[in-house]
Amino acid sequence: MTKGMIHHIEIYVSNLPKSVEFWSWFLEDLGYSVYQEWEEGQSWKLENTYIVFVQTEERFLDIPYHRCRVGLNHLAFHARSHEHVDKLTRRLKDKGIKILYNNQHPYAGGKDHYAVYFEDPDRIKVEVVAP
Repeated sequence: MTKGMIHHIEIYVSNLPKSVEFWSWFLEDLGYSVYQEWEEGQSWKLENTYIVFVQTEERFLDIPYHRCRVGLNHLAFHARSHEHVDKLTRRLKDKGIKILYNNQHPYAGGKDHYAVYFEDPDRIKVEVVAP
């Protein structure tokens, strides 16, 4: 293990089955595999890091997530290449998932930043960046 590397990230979601459907194909494309499954959650692992999605309790669903409030703004992942970003972009569009900053894609992050941006079912922004 490398000291300081993230061990895991846990995200509470409004609709676990919808989130599992959304994240499973994407994380598996990036090399993650299912790590844990239980009634209220599921996780995927890549090497020593895992991402956990847990169903939010009904009593806490009154205020939806918004990335501009205090807390998580977005998750960014490494892509294998520019071609990988392009492949993911096509797959996202085929699934009806809106590409953010479409008029600037794939350089929405700047002229030297080749990436695709989109949102999960709870509107958590996700970024995939080419090397």
